[in-house]
Amino acid sequence: MSKAKSFRGNPFSAILRSDLGRAIAVLLGLVLLAVLVTAHPDSGTGLRRLSSGTGDGNLFGNYLAARHATHENDTRSAAEFYRSAVEGDPDNNVILERAFLLELSSGNLPGGVDLAERLVRVDETHRLSRYALGVIDLRARQFQSARRHFELSDKRGPIGEMVSALLIAWSHQGSSNTSQALETVDQLDGPAWFGVFKSYQSALIAELAGRTNLARAHYTSAYEADGSLLRVVEGYTRFLARNGEAERAVEILEIYKRVLPNHPVMNALRAQIQAGETPDPILRSTTEGAAESLFGIGSALGRERGNDLAIVFLEFARHLHPKSAQVLVALANIHEQNDNFSLAIETYGEIERSSPFWASAKIQAALNLNELDRVEEAIQTLRDLIIADPSNQAALSSLGFVFRAHERYDEAVEVFSSAINQLDEIGPANWRLLYSRGISYERLKNWPSAEVDFLKALELAPDNPQVLNYLGYSWIDQGLHLDRALDMIRSAVEQRPDDGYIVDSLGWAHYRLGNFEDAARELERAVHLKPSDAVINDHLGDAYWRVGRRIEARFQWEQAKVFDPEPDLLDVINAKIQNGLDDVPLEQTAGDENSSNGT
Repeated sequence: MSKAKSFRGNPFSAILRSDLGRAIAVLLGLVLLAVLVTAHPDSGTGLRRLSSGTGDGNLFGNYLAARHATHENDTRSAAEFYRSAVEGDPDNNVILERAFLLELSSGNLPGGVDLAERLVRVDETHRLSRYALGVIDLRARQFQSARRHFELSDKRGPIGEMVSALLIAWSHQGSSNTSQALETVDQLDGPAWFGVFKSYQSALIAELAGRTNLARAHYTSAYEADGSLLRVVEGYTRFLARNGEAERAVEILEIYKRVLPNHPVMNALRAQIQAGETPDPILRSTTEGAAESLFGIGSALGRERGNDLAIVFLEFARHLHPKSAQVLVALANIHEQNDNFSLAIETYGEIERSSPFWASAKIQAALNLNELDRVEEAIQTLRDLIIADPSNQAALSSLGFVFRAHERYDEAVEVFSSAINQLDEIGPANWRLLYSRGISYERLKNWPSAEVDFLKALELAPDNPQVLNYLGYSWIDQGLHLDRALDMIRSAVEQRPDDGYIVDSLGWAHYRLGNFEDAARELERAVHLKPSDAVINDHLGDAYWRVGRRIEARFQWEQAKVFDPEPDLLDVINAKIQNGLDDVPLEQTAGDENSSNGT
């Protein structure tokens, strides 16, 4: 069975999907990438400069090093190399713009100011440069200067119009001109999704200005437009609880549990209000208000994989509100998407211990340490969390996943059992714990215990393709419940027709049942879907041999060797290349080390 070394599930993924920016995600993905920058993204880790001299050689070396660093998602090294390239060719606007973007993406907004100033000398309306200079002025409370930058920014397209207008509005609020701020937002005219965004931003401005009745009206309008948006619900319920409507606030938070049952911020807010405490407003200053606008844009872009620009907007928000856990979580999540695990760990580390996000951030940082093969650090981080709170189900589950990924199955069983035993009631949400413990039991060759867990997981999640695939595959491999097992795997394939591992299971099931032509057909598709998996290529070789395609079989086994098979499997493959399968009984071609279950 394939043994993935990583566990990439992010406890923040559901949180990030629910914030205000979801309403504009699709349009952002289509529009912002096209209009915010003119330079094409280079593909391009921290190499040393290829030349220490001056002139074209040094320029070319720094440029190549910058491209490579970008390709490796090492944004800080890329920013350094691009800046050096700019020094070598100061009139190259493409390199200048890329250097500017990389400074922003690496979290060095102040360090990119000189580049932004050079860019606006070339193009007075250069959007991101004007935003950057305006954000710097906003934080310095130079509101008139900030407003001038936002007014000069390129406003083509609905996104440009919206972002510029919101930042202009917040600069007016900073100048204590609330009426002009609200009017600026009100004058925004665009797609239907503008409505909820306008209502929410107007509510924030009005609340900050002390216009309670107007704030209530705008919050109510935003909530009625879409009561599933996290920041709208959080802002509204904080406002209600602060203004004598605590019962209504709790009622709304209870309704929101249907959207996200265990959101840490909402859980903490609900507990605070129910304890009779008065929560803080969602923001306290003009700069935090502008940060809220930029956070919505950045997190939406991140969901649409517009990662370069998502990071830029979130870095703008971070500059204005450095301690915002929401912003830091969104930034770290995008660094993970980019496989920049070191920067993700660093960003999670900035979340304050008092934040409801802190424990989840520590868990995710541990999983990123695991991605970097800093396994013992990851384990210790999770153990520390469990020592502090033995009931922390997320930490227990994550520790079990790390143990399982590194084939420490005894320890995985112990941890998963601890998590399961703490549950008052095992419900549908707990299927993964049983499934994961079942895998660990199966790898320890304790099939009776594994089967009990798989069957219980299937009872909790009857149509789950992972459970259907694993249990069905295991039964066929042992010659048990063959018809039912094949139906289960077929169901899994119907749900995930593009999952190479699951398609491999179907092909191998046919092989074990002696349906070699069907096996070859399905395994060809599995190899097409997952061409670099050693086990799947080996399976296809076996199927080819059984249908008489001997040359292709040996070729496929040779291909399997290219993809770093486990030592035991490598020995088997070498024997098959030399001797074929003519004298090998069918049941001996599918051992524990020669199967792929997509685990």
